[in-house]
Amino acid sequence: MSETLFDFDRREREADDQPALPLGDSAPEALVAPPSPRPVPKPDLPSASTALVPTDYVAPEVGPVERMVRLAYRLGMPGNVLARPLRKASAPRVLATVTEPLPGHAAAGMALRAGHFLVLGLKQPVAQVDFHGTETLTAPIARYVHGFHWLADLAACSAPAQGAPTAERVLDMWLAANKEPPAKPGKGMAWSVEATAHRVLNWILHAPLVLSTTANAKRAKILAALSDQARWLDKHVAKAETRLAALAGWCAITAAGLLLPDGKPRRLYGEAGLIRALGEAVGEEGGMLSRSPSDQAAAIALIVRLNACYSAVQRDPPQALVQGLTSLVPPLLAVVHNHDGLGSWQGAWPMREQDLARLIRASGVRVRPVRDARQWGYQRMRAGEAIVQLDAAPPPAKGEARYPCASTLAFELSYRGQRIVTNCGGAEASGALVPARLEQGLRGTAAHSTLVLDNANSTAIHVRGGIGKGVSEVTLERRTVKGGATRIEASHDGYAARYGLAHRRVLVLRDDGSELVGEDSLVPTKGNGKRGQIGYAVRFHLSDDIEATPSSDGKGALLRLPDGSHWQFRCRDAVTLEEGFRVDADARPRPARQIVVQGLASRGGGSFAWTFKRMS
Repeated sequence: MSETLFDFDRREREADDQPALPLGDSAPEALVAPPSPRPVPKPDLPSASTALVPTDYVAPEVGPVERMVRLAYRLGMPGNVLARPLRKASAPRVLATVTEPLPGHAAAGMALRAGHFLVLGLKQPVAQVDFHGTETLTAPIARYVHGFHWLADLAACSAPAQGAPTAERVLDMWLAANKEPPAKPGKGMAWSVEATAHRVLNWILHAPLVLSTTANAKRAKILAALSDQARWLDKHVAKAETRLAALAGWCAITAAGLLLPDGKPRRLYGEAGLIRALGEAVGEEGGMLSRSPSDQAAAIALIVRLNACYSAVQRDPPQALVQGLTSLVPPLLAVVHNHDGLGSWQGAWPMREQDLARLIRASGVRVRPVRDARQWGYQRMRAGEAIVQLDAAPPPAKGEARYPCASTLAFELSYRGQRIVTNCGGAEASGALVPARLEQGLRGTAAHSTLVLDNANSTAIHVRGGIGKGVSEVTLERRTVKGGATRIEASHDGYAARYGLAHRRVLVLRDDGSELVGEDSLVPTKGNGKRGQIGYAVRFHLSDDIEATPSSDGKGALLRLPDGSHWQFRCRDAVTLEEGFRVDADARPRPARQIVVQGLASRGGGSFAWTFKRMS
């Protein structure tokens, strides 16, 4: 039976009384199963008393000759000359068949065989796609098409012989529109470092589909295109759009070094660059600097798929790469709501439970979630069957994330794997079923479950992924109070420069998970503060499957969960229920309700207390 997120939830609860970090003594499942594979080394897991993540990553140790080969390749000397001096270059081919460790979605593969790309629920006819990459496609569709992610979906829905004609037809269309790589990365998606990296990696992993043609001339053309794109990445990976794109670029270069002829110089070059890129993209606690759960999952997926390439050629990956994978998993688990998937942070949406469970299982890493990830910026409280996640950090720095959000001090609450309070999420999915025009709004403070002052974002949100001034400092105190409850107090300065007020939030989760008590305060940052009043709103976005009914006194609401259990929201101020929506695990916008506490607050400060309580 396959593992689900409920198993991770059970393990987390059982681990509360255990001193050891690993969750079980059994060896992790193999990442791939090609004939006679060399096993991937088991990660060395740190003890519970030490940090989960190494603070830096060391490039693989190589001898003086290999260092010279790596340097010469970096300076532009052809790989075949370095690998086979005074010999003729090897014939182009893929050296081994790789077993895909993360299968795609059969439904999307069937849609492609029927003539449509199916991307996050949106169908795009193949015949209407402009493969030149001139941005006639929205971002999610462009990534899917030009990154050739559809190969995994096609492979998941049929045997290679059945899917090959479709793959060949789409590949021919793409090659006709992209006859040769440009001199430098283009403005469109087709020749971005990110898309090219995924394209090279997917062509290698799904070579039986890509090289299915029986025509020798066409096969040679495809292999030549693969080699050209790998060389293009060698030259331009340093111009990657984001740190995640750089990580993808180095993974693709290393995979090409492993599975294309005369690849040892490229592999040495790629491994050194990959370890360096991993160190630059990941903080000390193992969290991506973009602070995006979807980026975290994507980084894990890249390394898992690269490990499959190592296994296919019976080589061990560098130990630093194994440790890097080990460091990435605990922060991802910190933002998991078990059965309800990922938290909706920094543009992400929940992600399908089976996809998330499969990714964690394929990583081979078995550890507890990080609960106090101060550097990555997320706090996790776990009591009974309730989970609370809190964003306790400024938004990611400029250029670190594609969709940075002004979500500081927002929280999410789930119970028995059912999300109660959430954030709208899904900015990354804008351009599919989520309208592109909503992208900027989904990144704003009002789209998150936190306090909004004067209807302004706590950090300025710009178009096209830009972010401006706002939150620069967050204070945090976490402790266990009498009775075993967990108490977190945090504050941010996002409104200090404009309004002279800091936002402070206190959350207390009862030891059995039956009650979450909160208080939001506005605290003057300069003396006694200014005179007058200012508008505020504290928003609690509810999941789309929650039935909400206002209380008779107008100061609360009764919430009915899908399993029939009831929770009550109470506040000393007037409460209204407003319309809203959230982006679900399938990246679909769903109508939902939101609880709103709003009014005018004194410029000298004020506080607003509230409670979520499970009804017996």
